[in-house]
Amino acid sequence: MVVVYPSLEEIEESNILMLSMIKVKRADSHSVLSRTKIRDAISACESAEGDVYAKAAVLMARMVSAHAFASGNRRTAFIVSKSFVLKNGERFMIADDPAYAKVMQGIREGKYAVDEITEWIKNGKIRQP
Repeated sequence: MVVVYPSLEEIEESNILMLSMIKVKRADSHSVLSRTKIRDAISACESAEGDVYAKAAVLMARMVSAHAFASGNRRTAFIVSKSFVLKNGERFMIADDPAYAKVMQGIREGKYAVDEITEWIKNGKIRQP
């Protein structure tokens, strides 16, 4: 199976889309702080061992921690990871629940290992931070 990876442009477009749909702060605006960090997250995903879920977990963790955008980093990481899993013919099992914002914050703070994030994406289960 050939794995389809996101492009830099797709990730930037996802940030624009997320900020237009879900504004958390009045000051939310699309601005790329580092294209290098986005490319690094894509490269980490491409070189990650394991299945699509493991690669998606690496992508999510790297996108969250990279802080490559001025706003919407966690929202963008979530939607990019979801899109990656779906484009590769798998099921994304995380429910669209605002309560998971705390988990995304926990990922940012390093409270979750990649294998925990993999399990979350694959089976929809994760411990609360």
